[in-house]
Amino acid sequence: MERAERLPGKSVFAVGNAPTALIKLKELIDAGYRPAGVIGVPVGFVNVEYAKELIMETDVPWIVNRGRKGGSGVAAAICNAILYDMQAD
Repeated sequence: MERAERLPGKSVFAVGNAPTALIKLKELIDAGYRPAGVIGVPVGFVNVEYAKELIMETDVPWIVNRGRKGGSGVAAAICNAILYDMQAD
């Protein structure tokens, strides 16, 4: 997350398996970093719901599913749906 924060331009983060990545991203947002968006759909039991709730508290555009389900496939499907929708316009 810290390395991605330093990339030029705006970034959209897609997280499908690491709730700790969402927690770190929330810390960066609290420190002033503003990504273009966050897709937060990690799967698991430990800190998953908490991490998703943290992202929902931000003023950054987000797509988050509630609960413990999700995963990389879900994150990729959301990214693809957004890209297909952008092409349709």
